[in-house]
Amino acid sequence: MSALTSQESGPDEARASLRGLVAATLMPGFVGATVPDWVRRELRAGLRAVCLFGTNLVDEEQFSALCADLRSERDDLVLAVDEEGGDVTRLHYLTGSPQPGNAVLGRLDDEAVTRRSAAAIGRELAAHGITLDLAPVVDVNSADENPVIGVRSFGADPALAARHAAAFVEGLQSVGVAACAKHFPGHGDTVTDSHLALPRVDVPRDVLEARELVPFRAAVTAGAAAVMTSHIVVGAVDPDRPATMSSAVLGGLLRDQLGYDGLVVSDALDMAGASAETGIPEAAVRALQAGCDLLCVGSRTTEAEYGEVLDALVTAVEQGRLPLERVRGAAARVDAVAQAYPAGRGDSQTVSEAATEVGDGGAPLSDAEVQAAFETGPAFASWRDAPGDVAVVQVASGANQAVGRVRWGPAAAGPTTDADAVAPGAKVAVVGRGLGPDHPAWGVATRLRGAGHAVLVVECGWPRGGADLVTFGASLAVGRALRALLGADG
Repeated sequence: MSALTSQESGPDEARASLRGLVAATLMPGFVGATVPDWVRRELRAGLRAVCLFGTNLVDEEQFSALCADLRSERDDLVLAVDEEGGDVTRLHYLTGSPQPGNAVLGRLDDEAVTRRSAAAIGRELAAHGITLDLAPVVDVNSADENPVIGVRSFGADPALAARHAAAFVEGLQSVGVAACAKHFPGHGDTVTDSHLALPRVDVPRDVLEARELVPFRAAVTAGAAAVMTSHIVVGAVDPDRPATMSSAVLGGLLRDQLGYDGLVVSDALDMAGASAETGIPEAAVRALQAGCDLLCVGSRTTEAEYGEVLDALVTAVEQGRLPLERVRGAAARVDAVAQAYPAGRGDSQTVSEAATEVGDGGAPLSDAEVQAAFETGPAFASWRDAPGDVAVVQVASGANQAVGRVRWGPAAAGPTTDADAVAPGAKVAVVGRGLGPDHPAWGVATRLRGAGHAVLVVECGWPRGGADLVTFGASLAVGRALRALLGADG
């Protein structure tokens, strides 16, 4: 405490000053469609960042008012969302995203298209006053059964992921919104969801260098304002601690080896991979110690939980566990992003105008352009040419917590048919996502074939084998293109 006290200030004033400094490293979410009183109070006391989620959205007018209300409390607020485009969307949580998503963009492999898609996302965010987008996902999805990355990735090839990571960063930041490349040092080779447990990546160091780190290098070179950590153990670098709590990963790998000097944001600390064993307050202390600058506390942070985290960090400084200079450095990086990406820096544009563009005044991707990313097997042509009306049966498919309860697939873009109500003579597209061997879509398809229908099985996720058509995404944009390809709208 001696570094904060003076002859003119007593212990209470010094502690209040320390609490304000520590608060600048926190980024809570909150429950509800309006700003809670405790968030207002904390913004006045030093809190610099807030993250909004789909559950804060009622409609466009309400969400715009919510953003404006938050900004009225401090004009240098870092206001953040996870707007990846594709399956993970916050601005379009009620309808599905008008952007196709990373896996589709990677399959098209046109960096200009990726850059324009990111710019469109950025324009829409800027119109709301949002200044930090927790995107893009730059993980190389090398594990087909990855339950949390999948189509959020640009692909399984490191060089391709790197090209599009850079293009996305450039497009987003060109319109005044900070990009955050995630999830460092790479969440693509896992078969465990870090929302639910602590995954491990146990590959040799040379594999890590040649695969996981390649797109992060590209994002750093492109000038990404922020990098987000992952709650995974990378055995070749630190076999004992998740990346978010590892100075070997964040200091040795990210800062020293990759030469990154920007803002390091933690993934949400309410995830099991971060805090299941220690609780969120202790996870926050360890993350800040290790080199995180801005701590994403969680999507449903309460006043009590925020207070516990803040108190834990202040106590850690007072006890010498957390160096004061580490906190000051973290707060300075948060301030640097706030100053470099102020609200209103982007083009002056209404939300509705921004939502209809790909960028640079261009139109959204056409159905045909999105369809070019689809993978069709030999069964598609015979199904397409078969007689009969088209029925689309979308089978309920769980989503990971990053996606949430967003409308998806062809059902987001139009009507679908219950499997028990398919008309005689109709040909049927059975649609699911994450079609592992135990997915119920396979049973639905078998039953409909047995009833005499021509059946096409469609995968709206990352392919796991067996589907006749793969869309590499489930966003509204993909759902529309899929319906058009199937002839589902006449």
